[in-house]
Amino acid sequence: MKTDSQNVTWNEIEKLVCLLHVKVSAISKDFSSISTISRGGLVPARLLADHMGIDTIFVDKNNIPSDSLFVDDIFDSGNTFKKIIPKVIDPSNFVYATLFARQGKKYPKQLVYAKKTKGNEYIVYPWDKLEHKRLKDFSM
Repeated sequence: MKTDSQNVTWNEIEKLVCLLHVKVSAISKDFSSISTISRGGLVPARLLADHMGIDTIFVDKNNIPSDSLFVDDIFDSGNTFKKIIPKVIDPSNFVYATLFARQGKKYPKQLVYAKKTKGNEYIVYPWDKLEHKRLKDFSM
């Protein structure tokens, strides 16, 4: 586990979601749904869906429609992206949106992010404070 951490408030999350909405809207692509994974991406996916007026959210699907916006909390190692891209029906139209992108990483062309991290700090979201504490206590 990364030793340094940055706690993010709900107020900051709401600002990041608004910024992400602006950036995704600038793509000028219509999305029929949002896809996500159940751990990190579920809350940002729901918030962004509300901003975009999208009612359908697919969670942990084996097939992701090309016109579905994929939402996650952070682009970090790239492992989630690598796991998701083979599940996308047409990867040429795929858009992967995150609240944060890890600074210093190589980003795929499909990535849209609200903000870069300052470094390698662990981002602690309001919805995973207990998990972070549990993992931190366990590693001591």
